[in-house]
Amino acid sequence: MVARSVLLFGDSLAFHGPERPMPLRDPRLYPQVLATELGADVTVDVVARLGWTARDAWWALTKDPMVASVYTARADALVLGVGQMDHLPAAVPTYLREGIAYVRPGSVRRRIRSAYLAAAPRVIHATGGPWRQLPQRATDTYLLRLVQAMRHLRPGLPVVLLGPSPHRSTSYPSTRHHASAVIASRRLAEQLGLGWVDLDPIVGPSLDARTGNPDGLHWGWTVHAEVGRSVAAELLRLGFR
Repeated sequence: MVARSVLLFGDSLAFHGPERPMPLRDPRLYPQVLATELGADVTVDVVARLGWTARDAWWALTKDPMVASVYTARADALVLGVGQMDHLPAAVPTYLREGIAYVRPGSVRRRIRSAYLAAAPRVIHATGGPWRQLPQRATDTYLLRLVQAMRHLRPGLPVVLLGPSPHRSTSYPSTRHHASAVIASRRLAEQLGLGWVDLDPIVGPSLDARTGNPDGLHWGWTVHAEVGRSVAAELLRLGFR
């Protein structure tokens, strides 16, 4: 039996459960449910970090030699689980938030980060969250680049895109960008001939029932299972063998 591999770019939804981050090989996480659904010979190479956007996934593909030379070479399918963070509201432009990590000395950096974490939800609530973590145009551009690069490296590769996940988070107290982000994601999938998984009907009921993570962002195990099965079904529909 020839081993098959799926390359999955994601954010913390790929490894975070209803209580905390989990080991990547935990069978309850959606990438592992996906692998199980596709067959015993399938492994999923997960490339993900907390807070990653589509831009970070592109940087991983182009700057990480393990991703660029090993994971891509053995990929039989691609899953784009990024874009979830992109549409969350931002209190300040993302480059300012990310710049906190470079502040020195550490004591000053920690005070700035604490102040930002305390103030950001209030700012978003007061302003309605006019900024996204990454503008929609940038999200679309980086997703397009990821698809084009992988199709160049692996012609005929089946690709599935996850739509933006709904949320009800006190850290991001605005959903003003969600509906338009879903429309943009679906449109991009149609334009590029990608499989697409709508997360609204999967995640929404868990938010109503409060069965996910208390942070209002991450998923419970039932959602992970359904997402994994849905992604597998799309890959099979696209001809994954």
